[in-house]
Formats: sequence, C-alpha cells, structure tokens
Amino acid sequence: MAEPRISAELRQRVMKRAGGCCEYCLSQQQFSTQTYSLEHIFPRALGGLSQEDNLALSCKGCNNHKHDKLEALDPLTQELCPLFHPRAQSWDDHFAWSEDYTRVIGKTPTGRATVSALKLNRDGVVNLRHVLFRVGEHPPYR
Repeated sequence: MAEPRISAELRQRVMKRAGGCCEYCLSQQQFSTQTYSLEHIFPRALGGLSQEDNLALSCKGCNNHKHDKLEALDPLTQELCPLFHPRAQSWDDHFAWSEDYTRVIGKTPTGRATVSALKLNRDGVVNLRHVLFRVGEHPPYR
C-alpha cells in the first residue's frame, strides 16, 4: 500500500521550522529558481516514513545528491560516516562558513562527509552566496 501524501499542514510546519532555508546547505528558497522539496532524512526507499521528524526542507541540488544515502566517506580519513541529520544534529556543530562566507566547511567527519556527498559547495551555489553576501543577504540568520 502506498504511503499517503504529505499534508499541506505538515509541509507548512517543516517549511516554517527550516526558516526558508535548505537544511543542508542553508541556501535560501527566496533566491532559488526552483521550489524546494521535503526530503526524507531516512529515505523512503529504505523504509523511512513521511513523518515530521524524518522530513527536512531541501534544495533540489542537495536532495538529488543525497538521494537514498545515509553515509558517505569522510574525505580526510576515508572512513564511512553518517550524513548530517537535521533533526538530530545542530548545523553549527558540524559546519562553518569559510572566511568569505561562500563555502560550507565540514568541522567533523559527518560534516566533511556531508559537504562532499551532497556537494554543498556546487559552483552555482558558491556564486550565489558571493553575490548575496555582497548585498547583505547571506549568510541566512536563523
């Protein structure tokens, strides 16, 4: 039996909780040309449910790169690490901004693995961050 669609009420709660930002790369939906998705942190393909504690607001880039991954290699240690979990972990514990606020820096094995696997520093996103920083719209204040 197919899982029921995500209700408009649940969608609104997740979007409000995220503050209009992708919960992985912190890109702001208001400056995106694409609508953001509700991403299943524990993927549906692996049995994850469409419940509030398993949903994150995600830009298309992060959502597509994450797909059904739960782990990735830490590029520093080459060890398999869990990806960042927006419901169970704090973004600031695992990530920081580069000095010019254009790149996300992984501070932990999970942070580094997530930056690499989800390609949080895609060229287009870095370019947008640069422009938004210059006009005082980046980083987003949560």
